[in-house]
Amino acid sequence: MKIVLAPDSYKNSLTAKQVAESMQKGLEKVLPEAEYVQVPMADGGEGTVQSLVDAKNGQILTEIVTDPLGKETQAHYGLINDGKVAVIEMAEASGIQYINKSTANPYITTTYGTGELIKAAIAHGARTIIIGLGGSATNDGGAGMAQALGAQLLDKDQQQLLYGGEDLINLDHIDTSKMLPELAETKIVIASDVTSPLTGVFGASYVFGKQKGADEHMIKVLDRALTHYSEVIKRDLGRDVAKMEGAGAAGGLGAGLLAFTNATIQSGVEIVVKYTELKEKLKGADYVFTGEGQIDFQTKFGKTPFGVAQATKSVDPKIKVIAIAGSVGDKISELYPTGIDAIFSCVPGVEDLDTAIADTDKNLQQVCENIGRLIR
Repeated sequence: MKIVLAPDSYKNSLTAKQVAESMQKGLEKVLPEAEYVQVPMADGGEGTVQSLVDAKNGQILTEIVTDPLGKETQAHYGLINDGKVAVIEMAEASGIQYINKSTANPYITTTYGTGELIKAAIAHGARTIIIGLGGSATNDGGAGMAQALGAQLLDKDQQQLLYGGEDLINLDHIDTSKMLPELAETKIVIASDVTSPLTGVFGASYVFGKQKGADEHMIKVLDRALTHYSEVIKRDLGRDVAKMEGAGAAGGLGAGLLAFTNATIQSGVEIVVKYTELKEKLKGADYVFTGEGQIDFQTKFGKTPFGVAQATKSVDPKIKVIAIAGSVGDKISELYPTGIDAIFSCVPGVEDLDTAIADTDKNLQQVCENIGRLIR
């Protein structure tokens, strides 16, 4: 029997690699003779760098960059394929973990640090850069990122705009003549399943602004600023990003990358499936175990269990896909037609969140042992 273990991380608890190890330990108690293949996964968000670095025997580098509030911080990124491909999670430099209730202010938070990571990756020789867009603290349309790469976003007095989303309303023109020349030969792959446009009621400010600290008035101000920003981009760069699918991801960083670089958007989990060579490892499998912290009807919108199930059924529809989560939410019946054959919670009973998180390893082993008894 061949069993492939392809889970995502369980947020605030175990990494994807640790989840796979817990699953294997539980299964081995009753299926010691089985062949196990671990393929730690991600969907373009947290854990993507580690997943791809592990899969490709790459390396993780550290850079001093600018955090969303303009302070220095350390951020990590990965290099794979002999340094030709870089993997960046924008949250490493510009993520919501850098702000709290008192400091959250999308008027001023910046993606400058993400631009610094891109610059560092190019300096190390990467000419393909995968950028995951989850977990941002920003709403600046990627303006800070562009400034870090040499773009001049100037007001009517020829002064560079301040960090953040608010000052974009003062953008007079864009000068890209001093941008990093290597960008012209660098392929940027945006790993994101967010389909929001940059502006409007379904755009970056209205959909995600509140979780970054914006009140109703700020949301309107930020949306107007991003609308103006997109109009100047269209005039000066010839790229109409305002209503592009995915432009609103990460506070508009999607739009910034589409406007200022040679970027394309791809499903995050599909990128990870490709670089981990998951489909090759699925050949000959009898069962696939996947999962993440929470599974519900939204899982079908590009989350790891969905992507793993789709990949599995494309290799062999007879392979059974078993998904395990800490929390199993609403409308999971919508997931069965996508290729997931069964869904289990690893939480054994009523308990508080802190206890469930602390006991994830033990609980995963227990549920996998029980599933193993069923399939042996």
